[in-house]
Amino acid sequence: MKLPFTTAALAAMIGLSAPAAASLAYVSNEKDNTISVIDTNTQEVIDTIDVGQRPRGILLSKDFTRLYICASDDDTVQVMDLATRRIIDTLPSGEDPEQFSLHPNNRHLYIANEDDAIVTVVDVETKDVLAQIDVGVEPEGMAVSPDGRWAVNTSETSSMLHWIDTTDFEIKRNMVVGQRPRHVEFSRDSKIAWASAEIGGTVHIIDVDNLEEIKQLTFQIRGVNQDKVQPVGIELTSDGRYAFVALGPANHVAVVDAQTYEVLDYLLVGSRVWQLDLNADESQLYTTNGVSGDVSVIDVESLKVLKSIPVGRYPWGVVIDPNS
Repeated sequence: MKLPFTTAALAAMIGLSAPAAASLAYVSNEKDNTISVIDTNTQEVIDTIDVGQRPRGILLSKDFTRLYICASDDDTVQVMDLATRRIIDTLPSGEDPEQFSLHPNNRHLYIANEDDAIVTVVDVETKDVLAQIDVGVEPEGMAVSPDGRWAVNTSETSSMLHWIDTTDFEIKRNMVVGQRPRHVEFSRDSKIAWASAEIGGTVHIIDVDNLEEIKQLTFQIRGVNQDKVQPVGIELTSDGRYAFVALGPANHVAVVDAQTYEVLDYLLVGSRVWQLDLNADESQLYTTNGVSGDVSVIDVESLKVLKSIPVGRYPWGVVIDPNS
């Protein structure tokens, strides 16, 4: 006897067969002056957008309506409307902006100005410069803690982390780390900060409450010369399980247990892996590989590299819009 074909059954069939909603990954191509847009369902580039000269750092507004772009050689931060994928505004940034970070209030943008040895703070709504903070030589990395209390800048030549109080824009602590620090990443609860030191070959794990280093990581990859192991981008899973560290010209991503700080594995990706971002459900990690001109897609559960996606020349930054 045939069972009745119910509306519920039809809905279930549609739900099973329909593709998942796509997220879009945005990749800055440093040499092409473009942004590549990747559909994370098909894992293909669906658009290429002309932007300013030498785009490096990119980030999303907290409401996912805008993409901010460090156009380093134009000495400006560009604002892209994500609905139209058009540049709609520019922000004052100081000279040679490289990386930046947005406060949880979705207004205060902290920008590292490499040539001027300052951090510029801009209100993205009014375009007012709220502060210019003297830091060490060649500032690059920039991070704001999820609770909004701290902004941290890395100065490459000074080998320091500068801890800036976001209430008064004053530096409260200068912390010496390994040589040429490049990136800082906070845990979701703002209690732990991870800082990479590119030439030092180290990652420094810091207790934020006490502003003290609690662990220093080093990396050894079989068959890779130690001088090629240069940590740069860091990405943390929200559940506190993994930290992923891009190891630059070593062409590997290190997988670290974020609780024990043990290095679990090394994953071979493209040449000169630089920055990283997780998709919305954290099932996949995307890496920018500058020299090979591609993006690697890593399955987080199996810790396997699934695919390489060609993009523009020298991909630098990557962010994934969960609402696209």
